[in-house]
Amino acid sequence: MAPELTGDLNPHAVQMADESMVRNLDAQARAIWPQEAPLFARYRLPERASILDAGCGTGEISFRLASLFTQAEVLGVDIVDAHLDLARSRYAGLAPRLRFDHQSVYELREPDERFDLTVCRHVLHAIPHADAVVRELVRVTRSGGYVHVIPEDYRMLHFQSRDGRDPSDFWHTGPLEFGKATETDLFIGRNIFSILTRLGLRDVAMEYVVIDTLRTPREIFAAIIEAWRDGYVDAIAEHTSYSRDDAVAYFDAMIGVIRDPLGYACWLLPVASARVP
Repeated sequence: MAPELTGDLNPHAVQMADESMVRNLDAQARAIWPQEAPLFARYRLPERASILDAGCGTGEISFRLASLFTQAEVLGVDIVDAHLDLARSRYAGLAPRLRFDHQSVYELREPDERFDLTVCRHVLHAIPHADAVVRELVRVTRSGGYVHVIPEDYRMLHFQSRDGRDPSDFWHTGPLEFGKATETDLFIGRNIFSILTRLGLRDVAMEYVVIDTLRTPREIFAAIIEAWRDGYVDAIAEHTSYSRDDAVAYFDAMIGVIRDPLGYACWLLPVASARVP
């Protein structure tokens, strides 16, 4: 029997439901997918594979997976109904091969060994008990199937200083304080290997998508940071030692670096994968 999970299981609920999250998911998909798609193409899936996108948001990656694996059935699940409604309306042309359902990643309403590929992107850093969620992802993945996760790590962001502010200071202390206050691991990108290995998964691999001002159009990169600013500055002021004005100033400095033709910024994004024995 799985242990009882306590505390707030969705501490980012307000931010997830904010309109800025829709912008964020769109910009992140456009920035990340060109480097991530070849990683998916490595998996040896059956022609008519069954794929789960757990925590699918507005469905950008569910749609891309259905387009990449043209005979697969893809299920996207999330708990934000507005996001699911938007996904259904945007991608109705691929229904019923692509469908969306309200389900919690903590307790999926799917049988054991249901999917050939289980995907969970940009979720694990935002929730407590991430190891329990990974166990649930493994439960619904068939023997020989794959688990593919993007576990963010907020000390893997690098920006030049601007306007007298060094964003390294912000990313060094802010995520640590925010994580403690919300019981989440904002450095899970460096911890996911241990979680997957302890669960006995095979062929555990760590890759990195590099979002920077050379590989990614500057406006797309800037749109990600703008969405983070618009969605999170109030929560940062509540849960860290940074005031709202300070948080805005740091984000604006980052955006300025990205938009400066002479500026350089980089976000290293871990992509972890493993096979279920």
